[in-house]
Amino acid sequence: MSTIEKLQQISAQYKSDDEKYKMHILICGGTGCTSSNSMKIADTLEKELKDNKLDKEVKVVRTGCFGLCALGPIMIVNPEGIFYSMVREEDIAKIVSEHIVGGNPVKELIYAETVEEDKYKHFHETNFYKSQHRVALRNCGEIGPENIEEYI
Repeated sequence: MSTIEKLQQISAQYKSDDEKYKMHILICGGTGCTSSNSMKIADTLEKELKDNKLDKEVKVVRTGCFGLCALGPIMIVNPEGIFYSMVREEDIAKIVSEHIVGGNPVKELIYAETVEEDKYKHFHETNFYKSQHRVALRNCGEIGPENIEEYI
């Protein structure tokens, strides 16, 4: 990077590329979730999206740790911030068909603290996250840690 203008140009390009997706699905790639098969879940999700011709509308991001390792594998569906916990490979087809295609989150797979009758709280509103003020790790669990464009 030679100038701040070049950095801003790269940032603007990344944002415009990212805006073409109607949804972003974040899959935890931290140690705890990875040991619980989160990368296999991400592979299955990408295949299911492709099979449903949604791979150009829904972006899958393998993130860093969300911090709630005991609930892993964790999957967050944005823009709503729907928090799926303890996701299993066999849950993916149902999540894609009912939530991603049908627009109805799969209530029984959502982290219980974020469910209020027929409404869902954004994952940032859970007791674990709402009192946190992350500084150095503010993007952990939000971006792909191996993608420089996401940092920018």
